[in-house]
Amino acid sequence: MTTSQRKYSCLRTFAQARELSLSDIEKQVDPTSILMCEPTCFDVKETKNAFMKGQVGKVDVALAQRQWFEVKSAFEKCGYPVHVVPAVDGFEDMVFAANQVLPGVKPRFADGGADGAAASAPYVVPARMAYQSRQREIPYYLDWFKQQKYEILPLCATTEAMPVFEGQGDAIWHPGHRLLWLGFGNRTEERSAPLLCQLLDVPVAMLRLTTATFYHLDTCFAALDENTVVIYPPAFDDESLRLIRHCFNRVIEVPESDAFNFACNCVALGHNVVLQKGSRQTCAQLESAGFNPVEVDTSEFMKSGGSVFCMKMMVY
Repeated sequence: MTTSQRKYSCLRTFAQARELSLSDIEKQVDPTSILMCEPTCFDVKETKNAFMKGQVGKVDVALAQRQWFEVKSAFEKCGYPVHVVPAVDGFEDMVFAANQVLPGVKPRFADGGADGAAASAPYVVPARMAYQSRQREIPYYLDWFKQQKYEILPLCATTEAMPVFEGQGDAIWHPGHRLLWLGFGNRTEERSAPLLCQLLDVPVAMLRLTTATFYHLDTCFAALDENTVVIYPPAFDDESLRLIRHCFNRVIEVPESDAFNFACNCVALGHNVVLQKGSRQTCAQLESAGFNPVEVDTSEFMKSGGSVFCMKMMVY
């Protein structure tokens, strides 16, 4: 059986994961560039998560603009070109570009489906956001991806039938492989997992998020390379932690102070890891593991419950 003919399933337990080795999972190219949205309209207008409490109307717009350009510059210095989606008036959260879709690539097989393809086809799966104000952002992102010749793969035939699924904020690719890590229990609904598994024909490793504070997977989980992950353990149930520790050889656990400083909301770009400044213990652990911490200031965006990872979408 070729890899193109395999049918994968959802992985919810360690016992299920034990039957599937990472070497059994198809390779996948990693993203080569980044998509962002300038914070022209950024603000905190309502409370959608715990970090936004008491922050309504308190964004320093000028400082946010400077911080956004600092993050963009850090990405570019790490060798990743940045594309920009124009901001839309009235869409204050559109700057958080990680949520509107899930990008990916599927292999194109030569010789009628045989292994050894030389090319891959990019696609995006549109999200369905929990908040209607954010749902309205999605068409603008889809327009950008259509212009880049991405295939649009809806999760369901109709929006009404689709579960809540918050894109790359809750769905994170295992570096170098077609294994999808899915956080559920807060925003993204559990029934998204089998739909993604069937649509993309990839194994979906399901991680239950147990605290409303860490509302997206990207607030408590960052896959740095195929062997290394950064996590905040209290954000997961025991079975999810067993699943993570089975699939990654090196698990960097951040302390509570660093987790609330958005240390897990980082972005690995080769051996560089871009993250919010001030997480000393996490930076020391990253250096010990051979990574180069690149600290930036995202304090204005943290008022809205997001940091470096939330501010970008990895694209192919």
